[in-house]
Amino acid sequence: MSDVAIPNFGGKRVLVVEDEPVVAMCLEDILEGLGCVTIGPASRLAEGLALAEGKDGIDAAILDINLGGEWSTSIAAALVGRGVPFAFASGYGNPPEGFEGPPMIEKPYREAEVVAALRVLLT
Repeated sequence: MSDVAIPNFGGKRVLVVEDEPVVAMCLEDILEGLGCVTIGPASRLAEGLALAEGKDGIDAAILDINLGGEWSTSIAAALVGRGVPFAFASGYGNPPEGFEGPPMIEKPYREAEVVAALRVLLT
């Protein structure tokens, strides 16, 4: 048993943009276990952009970089415009050019990495 307490992010609303359904479900399970409310998941660029620009309050976002061959950078730009912090997720390890600042989460998603990113984004 770990000595590190699992944080509860108390209803924080996290936008999930992930094009692989099973992977998205895994991330949703991790977020739910941390007390977050998931917005989405969006699996396509247009869907993610609509959620990012929508009226729903978003506290943070986790964006898969590559959505079936489309880059999620326009979603990231929309979030920047709204002042919403986000992390990128990728199995490739490198952030998109021009977006080197946000946290990176390596895929497959692991609870410890999601927690570390959310601590940066939500504090």
